[in-house]
Amino acid sequence: MEQQTPSKPSYRGWYLALTVILAAILLVLAIRGVSWQEMLQTLRQAEPKYLALIIGVGSLSIFIRGMRWGVLISAEKKVNPFTMFWATSVGYVGNTFLPARAGEVIRSVMLGARTGIAKSYILATAITERIFDVVTLVLIGVVVVPGIGSLPDWLPQAMRVMGILGVAAIVFLLLLPRMRGLATRLVSKLPLPEKWRSNIDHLLHDFLLGAEAFIHPRRAAGFLGLSVLVWLLDATGAVLMSLALNLHFTYPQAFLLLVAMGLSSAIPSTPGYVGIYQFVAVTLLPLYGATRSEALTYILALQASTVLTILVWGTIGFWRLNTGKRQQPDAEPPPLV
Repeated sequence: MEQQTPSKPSYRGWYLALTVILAAILLVLAIRGVSWQEMLQTLRQAEPKYLALIIGVGSLSIFIRGMRWGVLISAEKKVNPFTMFWATSVGYVGNTFLPARAGEVIRSVMLGARTGIAKSYILATAITERIFDVVTLVLIGVVVVPGIGSLPDWLPQAMRVMGILGVAAIVFLLLLPRMRGLATRLVSKLPLPEKWRSNIDHLLHDFLLGAEAFIHPRRAAGFLGLSVLVWLLDATGAVLMSLALNLHFTYPQAFLLLVAMGLSSAIPSTPGYVGIYQFVAVTLLPLYGATRSEALTYILALQASTVLTILVWGTIGFWRLNTGKRQQPDAEPPPLV
């Protein structure tokens, strides 16, 4: 009898294992030396009157993010701001509870089904949005770092690496219009059946069109203006949470925390960024005068308020996007069969 060779572990399995191990290590480092009694005391002294404000600011931030995404989508078709809000909320639910930022795909698919816009086009705009967010975070970090002073050893290096990658990605997006002809010729030479090549060419066309949505002066100005408002609202939420816990962080400190959290979310992470955000908080917030216990309490409270906000709007968003009148999707290629 021929002996069967054991199948090799899949890439997905290795990725999941790496993610869990990394999260566990960072979580252990984050809670090391923390006083649970001090954490409870910090929570007991919290002022709940800020909770409604924090959730309100977070909700408005999601709505503005939806409008900003809609600016890119409008290159193909204008979409109702509330539809963009529901899709954005659904995406955040996916990113929070599923690995590998699956929410980006989920929101693109659901918005495409709802509006009739090609899903590949929508996904390209979502990716474009994320690329510009990375560059924006790096720029915010460059502005606020001089006023903060000392930083965790890992943060400047992360800013440099993500800044280089982000700028390279933007240059790539700006060059995409010149690469469309080349991409089409390469697809035409693939050793595949004509039907497959036609489908791939169609998907590539939609994706490139979506990636180019930013390359328009009015859309670019609208996107950048809304980005300023988004990050200002997020920083306001972070400041309000510090006031609720009697920690009193400044806006520059809140902005740097957002930069650190945003850049750290690029590494493999478990759903909810467990371990990642806790490590960021206990290495950064003590530089603002907080203890490790206060820092851990703060980040857990901030994450809890964020999860509560996106769960409420995301749940409604799933229902809203799956009910009511849907538009027929634009002609998309049939399955590759």
